[in-house]
Amino acid sequence: MYIFLFTVLLLLLAYAILMGYYNRAWNSIPAYVNTPSATLSVKVTVIVPARNEEKNIGNCLTSILHQSYPSNLLEVIVVDDHSTDRTVEIVQSYKRLSITLIRLQEYADEKHLTAHKKKAIEIAIKKSSGELIVTTDADCVAPINWIYQIVDLYIQRKAVFIAAPVKLVDRRSLLSIFQSLDFITMQGITGAAVYKKIYPMCNGANLAYSKKVFEEVDGFKGVDTIASGDDMLLMQKVSMKYSERVYFLKSKDAIVETEPATTWKSFLNQRVRWSSKADKYDNKNIFLTLLFVYVLNFCLLIFLIASFWTVDWLFVFLIFIIAKTIIEFQFVQSVANFFGQAYLMRYFFILQPLHIAYIVIAGTLGKFGSYEWKNRKVK
Repeated sequence: MYIFLFTVLLLLLAYAILMGYYNRAWNSIPAYVNTPSATLSVKVTVIVPARNEEKNIGNCLTSILHQSYPSNLLEVIVVDDHSTDRTVEIVQSYKRLSITLIRLQEYADEKHLTAHKKKAIEIAIKKSSGELIVTTDADCVAPINWIYQIVDLYIQRKAVFIAAPVKLVDRRSLLSIFQSLDFITMQGITGAAVYKKIYPMCNGANLAYSKKVFEEVDGFKGVDTIASGDDMLLMQKVSMKYSERVYFLKSKDAIVETEPATTWKSFLNQRVRWSSKADKYDNKNIFLTLLFVYVLNFCLLIFLIASFWTVDWLFVFLIFIIAKTIIEFQFVQSVANFFGQAYLMRYFFILQPLHIAYIVIAGTLGKFGSYEWKNRKVK
């Protein structure tokens, strides 16, 4: 048992080095400042895949239509993915505002389709007229200068792929707070990883890329049978060819807000879906990092379980939990400050045991289990 204890100590030491690296990288990303006199002449196509989003699609489209970006340079395409609610009806009510609706069932047979979102985006891009493709989700709301900020970076840096910030709306429930803290951490790692070019990370809720480059890398070809990964797997393909022109947009004016999962089951399904693509990356740095984090949390979970039988192990577990919290705190707090959610840090320590269990469960099911998403079961 002492060997196991020593192993965990070494893992925590390595974890402290990793978190320190992320923290320095995140704080090194310059806050993006747009060019006041920028000439905006880029045609942009915003693509919104949607499935059973009657509660959210209206707010999403309204936020896009109220962008400060010139409306004559903005095209919006909604791709309905076999919705059974009022999503289509709501989108159709916006037709007079030049929003194009595409029905996925008219282009793809659901029975023979495994990656619905990729297919939806692919079809929309083929029908798009924009030079720059921007994707978001139907449950997202964008700030007024969102497109302006993205286009300005695209022009200034000659970017071909832009990962932009996303935050969860805080609904003040235990589930919402837990998700938000987890999401904040992932967003910080995303910014750090993209800035340092160590591996591709992004979120499809706030993403932009050149249509020309999308076509140049053959879009989703080669990853089109993987249910998840319309964001990071595409980013990986682009990064392999244009690593120096891939950016993270660290701007508060570009933060897209998205709804948290409403139940623990839907939250876990979402995270299992995300972790299911972990071994599909050609860049093995991200897989090795995820594996390392999984192993560390698995070891800590063993101590937690053992503490139910032996008080001594409870003491050891508490020491390790305190150490883990200290290691992560500065980094997560820095990212939380950027997103205006620093008040969530008061819950950071008490949610650590739950976070450890979740990492192990989501990681295990992502590799060996199945998940349900949008009323579809995926293995």
